[in-house]
Amino acid sequence: MAAVDLILLQRVENLGQMGDRVKVKPGYARNFLLPQRKALRASKDNLARFEEQRAQLEAQNLKRREEAERVAERVGGLSVVVIRQAGESGSLYGSVSARDVADAATEAGLTINRQQVVLVHPIKTLGLTQVRVMLHPEVTIPVTVNVARSPEEAERQARGERVGAEAEEEPPIDAAAIFEAPGEGEQPSV
Repeated sequence: MAAVDLILLQRVENLGQMGDRVKVKPGYARNFLLPQRKALRASKDNLARFEEQRAQLEAQNLKRREEAERVAERVGGLSVVVIRQAGESGSLYGSVSARDVADAATEAGLTINRQQVVLVHPIKTLGLTQVRVMLHPEVTIPVTVNVARSPEEAERQARGERVGAEAEEEPPIDAAAIFEAPGEGEQPSV
């Protein structure tokens, strides 16, 4: 299949800046960039219309970016708590998804949706995890996600204490005492 020629209407991570002409695979254009109005097909009419509206689009983009930067300054260092059931080893029964992080951030006072949460892999263990939240294509903030079994455990994790199976470490086992050589007169066990 031939690549589709597009004009970006906003910055798209790992692709380009506003106004860039890019070639992408048809599915990416059809399923993501065009429906979300992040790009236009690069036809003569669309190129002319984009150049007419370029100053207006750049002004709108600048305004949204400044607003996002103000929000980022206000909620910098945000930490959210997600309570989940987990096994003794600290692995979750299920996982924490972008939707869970967005819901927890909304409860903490930062209204975002799940598309704004950049989560490379779902969170599958207890503990503190850093995720990125994209307030604007050019503005991201780090959010600490504290996954715990209870609010008390979340507080202990936030203070830096180790919780779960790793906190209840047993003393090292003396292998020599377990595997002693049989004494005089004893038969080795098989």
